[in-house]
Amino acid sequence: MTGADVDGPAAADETATGWSPDPLLDGYEVRTLPGWRPAPGGPGWRAVGVGGAAPVLTLVRPLAQPEDPRGVVVHLHGYNDYVFATPLPQALREAGWAFLGLDARRAGRSLRPGDVPHYQGDLREQASDLSRAVAAARSAWPGVPVVVHAHSTGGLVAALWAHAHRVRGGADGLVLNSPFLSVERSWVTPLQDQALRPLARSAPLRVLSSGPSHYAGRMRERWEFDTELKRPDGVPIRAGWLAAVRAGQRRVAAGMEIGVPVLVARSARSRADLAEGDDLDAVDTVLDVATIAALAPGLGPDVRELVVDGGVHDLVLSHDEPRGAYLGGLVRFLDEAVGVARRG
Repeated sequence: MTGADVDGPAAADETATGWSPDPLLDGYEVRTLPGWRPAPGGPGWRAVGVGGAAPVLTLVRPLAQPEDPRGVVVHLHGYNDYVFATPLPQALREAGWAFLGLDARRAGRSLRPGDVPHYQGDLREQASDLSRAVAAARSAWPGVPVVVHAHSTGGLVAALWAHAHRVRGGADGLVLNSPFLSVERSWVTPLQDQALRPLARSAPLRVLSSGPSHYAGRMRERWEFDTELKRPDGVPIRAGWLAAVRAGQRRVAAGMEIGVPVLVARSARSRADLAEGDDLDAVDTVLDVATIAALAPGLGPDVRELVVDGGVHDLVLSHDEPRGAYLGGLVRFLDEAVGVARRG
């Protein structure tokens, strides 16, 4: 990924529809922007389909923001997810940081009739949405640091984006909350890349695996969210999406040069995502934390680790004590690694 590849032709913040009340969260507002659309025949083109809806992205922000913020955090969700977890913006506001959430194309508030939920045939699709969100943050809060906070598959996209923007146009810091850096021991059933790549070209929407997300079902017992946008019954894994993810993960495995401080946060332990069992609500049941730990140092020269005992896959959704440990570590990283100096 180069910076130009990631931004696409729609990186500027024009043609926005304006802000309106968020229909999903009280005290929040949303803004819809047109997304970069891959050229016909390109890797992401089949995701839209001839005559399909043009992709959009949705920005989400709380009405209550610090008057003179120390910085702004742009949040990108993961697969089978969207912006809904209010403890993150609340903790940031208390620490003096503004918050801007992003529902990427074909996810959450950006899902349109005819869309294949969460599908992207090229990770540059979501990366271009992230570029739009970061540009919007810099426009709304000029002169302060901008940090990207990204979860799971969003963490993979954000890492690739930050590497591509290591010279210019990136963020001032990066926080990866249980990033999906490898398919090893994950909820995805991998194919050998030699078989996956031709299948992704010939039948990108072929379903490779499907089944319930016991993790999402457990989170529904404690958190309120729209089960059409974060589905306990799961979102199928398709060939084109998995090929795009595997291409990004191979790039991570080769080593990266992210030029800003990076915080990689994860649970202390992993277990399989079972319907029942002891301690399932205090471990990562989606990704293998040992794999995250092994790959994190290769992201760049300044990578810090935060291990949260009792944390679940999305550390923000953990029980009170581990969630507090995560949010406290996040705020310390923002203040110590990123700093509060105004940008010149």
